[in-house]
Amino acid sequence: MDNRKITFTAPWQVELSEEKLADDGPLGRNEVLLKKHYTLISPGTELACLSGNESWFAMPGTPGYSAVSEIVRKGPDVEGFELGDFVFHYGNHSALERTSVEGVFLKVPEGISLPWVPFARMATVAFTAIRVSNIELGDSVAVTGLGLIGNMASQLAGLQGAKVIGVDLSGKRREIAMLCGVNHVLDGTGDHLANEVMGLTSGDGVSALIEATGVPQVAINGLPWIGKFGELILLGSPRGALDANVTEVLNYSHLFDRGCITFKGAHEWRYPVMPTPFNKHSLTRNSQVVFELMGQRRLNIEPLISHVLSPEDAPSAYEGLRFNKDNYQGILFKWC
Repeated sequence: MDNRKITFTAPWQVELSEEKLADDGPLGRNEVLLKKHYTLISPGTELACLSGNESWFAMPGTPGYSAVSEIVRKGPDVEGFELGDFVFHYGNHSALERTSVEGVFLKVPEGISLPWVPFARMATVAFTAIRVSNIELGDSVAVTGLGLIGNMASQLAGLQGAKVIGVDLSGKRREIAMLCGVNHVLDGTGDHLANEVMGLTSGDGVSALIEATGVPQVAINGLPWIGKFGELILLGSPRGALDANVTEVLNYSHLFDRGCITFKGAHEWRYPVMPTPFNKHSLTRNSQVVFELMGQRRLNIEPLISHVLSPEDAPSAYEGLRFNKDNYQGILFKWC
């Protein structure tokens, strides 16, 4: 059986290739064969992979980790799913995929538009920042970086009851954030930010700063915005070298007059895939909650979709993400 897939062949080199589907034989007892309908680019992770600087991603390789697919074959022990069901799973950018139904593998609820489904992965990544935080009704929260992850973290913080202040360099991303219901958006350029944040919080600062860019300097620049006993939540994976005075940074946590700030990591894999007796939260449960919010129209997805492209357009999609970030954000590949 022929399969198409997007391949990173070398740093900054993207191709659409065709090959025989691996192990095109009888399915395992808990396996399914999936026909992809939409896959979503994760801009930060995939551009990092495409740069050649992610040690865990080997080239040539197929990127991607969020898909909505149709079950076209299933193994004899697969229960709860039927042929023709649409499912959300952590699938790559390929037309077909053979995979186990274990892990995050969920039937798409009725009433959810198929192009929205892959955004559930971005939302569950963002959910981690809310899960680890102490955000309560009436708190003020700043989010630096209003790409897919930061936008969804902003929306979820608002649903938690916070007044949200979104910060980004891009006017387009700020505009999209407002369409998604973010209370306040600020231009990330210039030296005015601390004063603006303090003005919006009556001089108290924010109770939580969610850093979604992954740029270490952005996290450091935001420390003065955080109020007493507040928290800095690292949602974006920090990348790149930075020369800084680490003593100055640590004193924001250590000294009372610097706020006694708590630093927290919010990587999605801190939670188990499935619920356990010892973990209230899991990736599966977070995904189910996201689908409920989508179905209730409380999590806004449509403004985040900038392009629905053919897989043949993959090279231009990644070029757009690199060099035209204002206009390329939520990029879906439509496979059939």
